[in-house]
Amino acid sequence: MSEAIKEVVKKTYTDVVTKDTGCGCGPSCCSPTQEVEFSESYSQLEGYVPDADFGLGCGIPTEFAKIKEGDTVLDLGSGAGNDVFVARSIVGETGRVIGVDMTEAMIEKANKNNQKLGFENVEFLYGEIENLPVDDASIDVAVSNCVMNLVPDKNKAYSEVHRVLKPQGHFSISDIVLSGELPGSIRNAAAMYAGCVAGALEKSDYINSIREAGFRNIEIVKEREINIPDNLLLQFISRDELNEYRESKSAVLSITVYADK
Repeated sequence: MSEAIKEVVKKTYTDVVTKDTGCGCGPSCCSPTQEVEFSESYSQLEGYVPDADFGLGCGIPTEFAKIKEGDTVLDLGSGAGNDVFVARSIVGETGRVIGVDMTEAMIEKANKNNQKLGFENVEFLYGEIENLPVDDASIDVAVSNCVMNLVPDKNKAYSEVHRVLKPQGHFSISDIVLSGELPGSIRNAAAMYAGCVAGALEKSDYINSIREAGFRNIEIVKEREINIPDNLLLQFISRDELNEYRESKSAVLSITVYADK
């Protein structure tokens, strides 16, 4: 099942680059006729590159990442390089930023963006978060924006983040989580998984996966509710299931989590 999910995610994010679908964790998530406000505006940030921004995130993890000049930063699921280039503006010439992504089309687009910018201390690597192509204890700061919920094995993913961080390293990760339970029909819908909803964990389970990986000083530094329109949900569940879901007060949340190794 996990490999099937990865193929759905790869196809979705390849289409973002090659067909300009605007899907993924961003506007018109899962449906070309529905607007789901996942992403936040990067336009005010130093280092922002519009060609690297497909609106696929659900937060701004660099805002809370405590990145310093000279740091080595790893972006998990780096896409076309949006957060990488923002981080590069902070680490400067003496630092280094590495982006890892499992979608070849995103890596190609990111490299084209970087070629235009001419940064020699930025690198994009093909790989999966559950098996990062990065050395042990080599990273000062890890960031990620609405990607960890797409990873089938989140415990393994966070263990990998712990492995590659230096002693005293830390991360800032924006992600989608749940407050309460999603109806089973949504959880089983591949389209909703690629849209960063069906792959989301309940918030306490998500934090536990971070804690079990060995992290400490875990803090949710930002949280907001994501409104999923009824018309979108009705593509996957019945009207009765929708009413039950709304009455349950369950919610889809965007959170940004900070933690230390």
